[in-house]
Amino acid sequence: MTHSAFVGPLAGFGAGNIALAGGKGANLGELIRNGFPVPDGFVITTRAYAALLDSTPLGGNLAELLQSGADGARIRAEFAATAVPPEISAAVAEAYAQLGSKTVAVRSSATAEDLPGAAFAGQQDTYLNVAGEDAVLAAVGDCWASLWTDRAIAYRQRQGIDPHEVAIAVVVQEMVPAEMAGVMFGANPVTGARGEIVVDASSGLGEAVVSGLVTPDHYVLDGAGRLTAYAPGRREVVIHAYDDGGTGGSRGIGENNGTSESRGAGEGRSRVGAPGAAELQRSLSPAQLAELARLARRAAELFGRPQDMEWAVAKGRVHVLQSRPMTALPPQPVTLNRFQRLMGPFFLEMFTQRPYPLDVSGWLDRGIGAMLRGMAGSVGVRFPSIQQLLPEEDGVVVRLVPPIPRPTLRTLAAPLSIAVRVRRFRPEKWTEDGRFTAFLAEVEQLNARDPQPLRWHEITQLAEDTFRAIHWITELRAAYLPGAFVPQAKLRLLLLLLGKPKLAAALIAGAETRTSQANRGLEQLAEGVRRYPALSAAFGELAPTDLLDRLGDPEFAGFRADFDAFLAEYGHRETVSVVLSSAPTWSGAPDVVLGLVKAMLGERREGADQTGQALRELERHPALRIRPLRRQVLGAVAAAKTGIAFREDTHFYATKLLPPLRRALLELGRRLTAAGVLDSPDQVHHLRFDELQTMIIHGGSGSGSGSGGGADSDEDDDGGALPAADRGRYRRVVLAREAKRRELEGIPLLPMDALFARRRRQGNALVSGTAASAGRAAGRVRVILSPAEFGTLASGEILVCPYTNPSWTPLFQRAAAVVVDAGGLASHAAIVAREYGIPAVMGTGTGTTVLRDGQQVLVDGSAGLVLPAGDERA
Repeated sequence: MTHSAFVGPLAGFGAGNIALAGGKGANLGELIRNGFPVPDGFVITTRAYAALLDSTPLGGNLAELLQSGADGARIRAEFAATAVPPEISAAVAEAYAQLGSKTVAVRSSATAEDLPGAAFAGQQDTYLNVAGEDAVLAAVGDCWASLWTDRAIAYRQRQGIDPHEVAIAVVVQEMVPAEMAGVMFGANPVTGARGEIVVDASSGLGEAVVSGLVTPDHYVLDGAGRLTAYAPGRREVVIHAYDDGGTGGSRGIGENNGTSESRGAGEGRSRVGAPGAAELQRSLSPAQLAELARLARRAAELFGRPQDMEWAVAKGRVHVLQSRPMTALPPQPVTLNRFQRLMGPFFLEMFTQRPYPLDVSGWLDRGIGAMLRGMAGSVGVRFPSIQQLLPEEDGVVVRLVPPIPRPTLRTLAAPLSIAVRVRRFRPEKWTEDGRFTAFLAEVEQLNARDPQPLRWHEITQLAEDTFRAIHWITELRAAYLPGAFVPQAKLRLLLLLLGKPKLAAALIAGAETRTSQANRGLEQLAEGVRRYPALSAAFGELAPTDLLDRLGDPEFAGFRADFDAFLAEYGHRETVSVVLSSAPTWSGAPDVVLGLVKAMLGERREGADQTGQALRELERHPALRIRPLRRQVLGAVAAAKTGIAFREDTHFYATKLLPPLRRALLELGRRLTAAGVLDSPDQVHHLRFDELQTMIIHGGSGSGSGSGGGADSDEDDDGGALPAADRGRYRRVVLAREAKRRELEGIPLLPMDALFARRRRQGNALVSGTAASAGRAAGRVRVILSPAEFGTLASGEILVCPYTNPSWTPLFQRAAAVVVDAGGLASHAAIVAREYGIPAVMGTGTGTTVLRDGQQVLVDGSAGLVLPAGDERA
């Protein structure tokens, strides 16, 4: 086939020609080049689309319409009113003639479709069984116009694709008169299993399956194409191709006999009778299923990922009509061993949101990860890498794999090392250690370094210095944690010998920590609100984000001063998780703190004193009349509480590194935004830290005064002044990772059913989990999914949430009980619930999805059940 500026044979394009042939054309061309059974055809390239815009008034009109925000209908009307330039129509006519002037399928192929993370499935139009030169040209024009359907415009907006940068090609292929057709997936789209291939099939053209008009035959195959599961379809409609062009559908099984017709571009009359019984009973043979599986495997190997493919069978032969990467594909199912299930809740509490690439390559790997590796190494254990903990696809984390630490020969010496540390380092004196003083001094120095006037490499160095400062906390934890954990083990052993093992959790609750001090500070802020009637009214009426504006009123200056002082002391606390530098701290999201104050304005609930009750029960034990034993037991309780406080307080101080780190990273983001690489500074989190460092090599320089670093600046070290090619490359990287992240929305990092055994429903229970804090409480459900919703909790409600961290602690002063999707007896929520004496049920897996706001329930923290209100079962 002749190759011109506007048209070329389908086989002449490959995976590297997306800009010219669009995603669909490039993928089909790559398949043909590799011997796949793809129908012959040609591509009307994006050059033809560009020429249409450049050589007619359409281009200028389109620009004006985009500028004015016109809807898709107005834009498509401009396309309909524009004649195709003769040089383009002549090229299309010649290619169509060389194809034999057969009936064809005319398919849109936009440059932004059929890509990882942005399949654009169904966003642009396809016309089947088009016959005749005029009809083909009309269908091509309709495909161009379909780039501007409202659904396509909205999809591109969601994907962050600039409407000025998108272009479209058109694929014209020989029509396959399908006897059977459908779609197949190179992995199970529901479970993510890569060893399975899923095929949906029905009689006639595949449009009935793709459009959801039929319930198709559903096949699940293993990698070799052997059938493992099958569900027959209903064939409610069968769509046919007619010899003279156009398509039509007929009623199938279980429907009234009759016909329904559809008209393709430019077609004439079409009639069809009801399908015969043989047609309705037709299904794929084992050989055809094996061939489909072979093609699915080969396509996955060719493109490097499982594919979503459309296919058809005609005269017994399988044809591939389309191939695109599977989107929203869950990770390969993971099987956890007993240790991973035990540790999983702890890590799930930390990874409450999907980390960004900058989280993983920066703070996680070089900060928190380095701390975990150092602590494990202090007892001769090798901790898995961050890449093993958080595997990625296309640069984005797809799952959380609870780690399996590996002992080494040095582990044999761990008992002696631990004994030495227990004897040498006493947790109650850890703040007197010179390393703690050095850490605070280094934090002060980091906070004093304003990143705005620094050069690019100086800002990345500031970030690296922040990462390295965690080593002080690592050393302190390695030194003092043995002295924190050994007393807990001693206490549990003593309680076991005394026959009171269940008292352990309640006995060690209520330690004095920086978190409990922060909570008292919040209480004082709430008291301050109550002192100002106007401010109290504002807190009752306004959302936390609106309250920020009101705090500027002169009449509230006193409260504002107290609020600012609170943030100065505690504003480094994380809002989401200590492992995420991408999430703001309290200072960066003061509305979160105001939401906590708002929640605390209601009546304070006094929970049961579980610690006091447990201690009194323990003291009544006859064995404790023996004074030496009594001293040992009560001393173990006090030491265990001190150990809990040490663990909590070192967490508190570690978060002091987050504000200087975030300032540095967001300054890099600000400069990249000024340079046109990013749309907003927060997008910097889609880049890796090593990529930010490498920009020094590529970059010209930018303003040392923090002006943003323009592309024409002349100094040497400002990566905001990247060459145009590098700016475009990094921008594409950011957009691709952003799209991949959106694709994974709704897919959990670690499915609850992999972590918690599926629980049998117990009687009338709505949900069940681990009994984590004793007692019963009835109330109205309040589901809170993130810190942004803190202000919605009313006093006496049942807090239902996916996770908690120390930032959530103040809510426990108002909640009647807490129900959490993740976590176990030692998780943050369980410990805090016991401190406040409220019932808690952990590890429900489904609490936030089963329970609804306003629902009246009874929480039984002793049995681990959430029951309908009024259920007083024993």
